[in-house]
Amino acid sequence: MSFDITTFHAEAVRTPSHEDVGAMRDLLLETLRKAGHEPEVDARGNVLATRGDDDGPHYVLNTHFDTVAPHVPYERDGDVVSGRGACDAKGPLAALLAAFLRVEPTAGRLTLALTPDEETLMTGAASLQETLSADGYVVGEPTDLDVCTAARGQCEGTVTIEGEAGHAASVPAERNPVFGAADVLEALRCYDEDVGPDADPVLGEPKLTASGLEAGDAPNRVPERCRITFDRRNVPPETSDSFRENLESHLAARTPEGRSVSVELIRPDTPFPDPFVTDEDEPLVRTLADASGGVVRPFGAATEASFFATDAPTVVFGPGVLADEAGAVAHAEREYVRLPELEAAADAVERTLETLLG
Repeated sequence: MSFDITTFHAEAVRTPSHEDVGAMRDLLLETLRKAGHEPEVDARGNVLATRGDDDGPHYVLNTHFDTVAPHVPYERDGDVVSGRGACDAKGPLAALLAAFLRVEPTAGRLTLALTPDEETLMTGAASLQETLSADGYVVGEPTDLDVCTAARGQCEGTVTIEGEAGHAASVPAERNPVFGAADVLEALRCYDEDVGPDADPVLGEPKLTASGLEAGDAPNRVPERCRITFDRRNVPPETSDSFRENLESHLAARTPEGRSVSVELIRPDTPFPDPFVTDEDEPLVRTLADASGGVVRPFGAATEASFFATDAPTVVFGPGVLADEAGAVAHAEREYVRLPELEAAADAVERTLETLLG
């Protein structure tokens, strides 16, 4: 089968995959089977295919085939394709799939590992972390053909302030959890200055953002609790678990008698991506940078790459951009990718793999 990257990309972007990824999975399985491969679907819904043999190094191409809501219809204007997933991540998906189908490993093995829930739970990548072992990973995301060797981690959670509920005329201010929000917000603002990790030489400073406030249901009644939501972008050596514990201790030390605080991560039963940094001198990094002509830099968002970086050198790479001079691109209504970049990304990955697996 001759793989047409533009045709596949168009069909992928036309396929809604923010709620039910089954149609995209079927498209991938059909494409791989027509090309003569026997893909498998594991217990977490990941699509896996392998070529080559165990005699030599092993490299993995990974990206995701789900998207955020809502679906944005496919449109094409010359070499520009717009629509949900055009660059995040069906553009990188098309490029990695093309490279996988073109490369004939002569000294090693190549695995294509595609996940169904990067935009939500990331359980697919977390399970692959337990089952895959490789010498290097290329994770497809929109990087403008730059080779990204690092990314901050990300987690979300809530701070719950509990106090005394009752009539607004009678509850003392020191036991009112809504008044406690002021102390908590100030403690969040100062967290990294007071106790957070130092700036990472590659990733820079961590960031803690208060993103929501919820309390009360009547203006004349003091509620029992007040909740503040937050977003955390962390850098090594911090993990989501260590951050939760440290933040709770930090807030408890600043909470007066009469109130209490607790910190919970949203979705505590599913994984959060931790920060990672790959050495810029790794052969995978240098080879892909030479092949693509892109610069080596950190990636601007959290990705599934962190799950693989604990095993082997990992880079994030692909066509498209997260944002341009006009604003957000990925996840935005104006999401787009330029078709020549699909081919350029596929060619760069192909040349890289031929060097590493030749």
